[in-house]
Amino acid sequence: MPKIKNIAIIAHVDHGKTTLVDALLRQSKTQMKKEVAEQEMIMDSNELERERGITIFSKNASVQYGDTKVNIIDTPGHADFGGEVERVLSMADGCLLLIDAKEGPMPQTRFVLKKALEMGHKIIVVINKIDKDGARPQWALDATLELFLELGAGDHSLDFPVIYGSGRAGLMGLEPDLSKMTDITPVFEAIIQHIPSPIVDITKPLQMLVTSISPDNFKGRLAVGRVWNGVLKAGQEIAHINRAGEMKKYRIVSLMTFAGLGKIEAQEVQAGDIAAVAGIADVTIGETIADPENANALPLISIEEPTIKMTFMINDSPFAGKEGKFCTSRQVRERLFKELETDVALRVEETDKAQWIVSGRGELHLAILIERMRREGFEFAVSRPQVIMKEINGKKMTPYEKIFIETPEQYQGAVMQKMGLRKGEVKEMRTHNGIAFLEFLIPTKGLFGYRSEFLTDTKGLGIMNTSFHEYMPDPGNWKERDRGSLIASESGKTNFYGLINVQDRGVLFLDHGIEIYEGQVVGQNSRSEDIRVNVCKEKQLSNMRSKGEGSDEHFDKPKNMGLEDALEYIGDDELVEVTPANVRIRKLYLTEIAEKQAKRADKG
Repeated sequence: MPKIKNIAIIAHVDHGKTTLVDALLRQSKTQMKKEVAEQEMIMDSNELERERGITIFSKNASVQYGDTKVNIIDTPGHADFGGEVERVLSMADGCLLLIDAKEGPMPQTRFVLKKALEMGHKIIVVINKIDKDGARPQWALDATLELFLELGAGDHSLDFPVIYGSGRAGLMGLEPDLSKMTDITPVFEAIIQHIPSPIVDITKPLQMLVTSISPDNFKGRLAVGRVWNGVLKAGQEIAHINRAGEMKKYRIVSLMTFAGLGKIEAQEVQAGDIAAVAGIADVTIGETIADPENANALPLISIEEPTIKMTFMINDSPFAGKEGKFCTSRQVRERLFKELETDVALRVEETDKAQWIVSGRGELHLAILIERMRREGFEFAVSRPQVIMKEINGKKMTPYEKIFIETPEQYQGAVMQKMGLRKGEVKEMRTHNGIAFLEFLIPTKGLFGYRSEFLTDTKGLGIMNTSFHEYMPDPGNWKERDRGSLIASESGKTNFYGLINVQDRGVLFLDHGIEIYEGQVVGQNSRSEDIRVNVCKEKQLSNMRSKGEGSDEHFDKPKNMGLEDALEYIGDDELVEVTPANVRIRKLYLTEIAEKQAKRADKG
């Protein structure tokens, strides 16, 4: 039986995960396809992950070291993708915790490390980037030990092996001295020595737990997971046991295993290894692939319930079709349903008016889907996010989240104040080394749009993780938006003269020289009602001039509204128009006449 080690890799963004895996692959002489060897690493986060500083999607790679196959599984670090974390860790038998020698352990690694310790995984600590200016490996190690103690690690976990080195240079050793290091072998040696082999039995009937789904243009839906017992063979008949416990028989169309950064066809995959199977059309995460003669389901992996919903629709603004490649209802519909293949926490419900109600695991979850579609060239409009209410025992219940916050102590007051306004309830509060650790229970609705405020309040130094708690009674009396919008009364280009005339009315969202249309929201009114303003107005020129005219005019910098700001800002009668080039806020009914007609129709 081949020797196998399954290891999950936990690291904060930019702590060197990519370069370490790169070095492991190259130094183990793993065979890679030419195009894979030349491209950027699979473990390298995509553009969105780098921008937001979070890992969203988990990926796999595999390295051959001597007679041992090491499967490396990347882990997402963000709690909106917490379901993904638990699934990924269930495939592993141990973890590699990567720490930057200068920065020490970052709070975003804490969430995943906590889950790994709860599962009893053996952890190997790698203090990376010891060649960096200002590196302090001993301090980083002490801080890591403190983190383990804080998370309640037992003696078994506290006795962790430590490796120092530089992933970029491809050098690792047991002491923080680069001159004594020759290659990356110590990492492999530590994995072989400390990470337990999978406890499996190949004589038992087949059992494989599906932990992720990946689409393949040629083979269709691929079920990826770990084989827990028995042997999986190419072309064999298998039983698929779904979440409801129903069983269907299928024949495997293609059986693959991971090698390097890609997948290769395999004749058989033994228990303990990770496989990708094609040929089961409706398979989803958490289900079991078993022996048809002796079909026993493995425990289901829970998938989080969606708590937020939004309506997606085609863009019907005057600028429709000008900026996007994919604008039709068929294209938007196909893209949303394609996302369902890989994202199990997402739900899409079709309505009769070429609109789709999309439900997800939080505001960030849906904002990232919108942002990804926008970058792919889609153009569409979305409505205000709403929480999914449930009726339990005749009472209206709303979803609540547990929110974990870490912030420098001086910003603690601002965070507590905002949490109070948003109906958050303090559950735990402590400070350590100048960092405040806060835990709140807060209605999901109270979290809308808080992320951007939180980053501003903590000067970008705060870390926030949320996880779904349960449905509880709605606290009610929510403060609705107390200010109206400034709406463009005509189409054209924004003009300095028009903007300066309007800026005293509230906060503007647009600079000068920008194409707008009638009904577009150009700012927030300082009063409660909506008003229509002309920001395209030009100054009437005459040949008369008075002394000092125009010299005292000052134009305030407009507020830049990103996607999440816009989603939080809009009211029920407004939409966010999303295109590859712009995010615009607009009224549902663009003209005053259309708005009055709609109100009359509602009353009638």
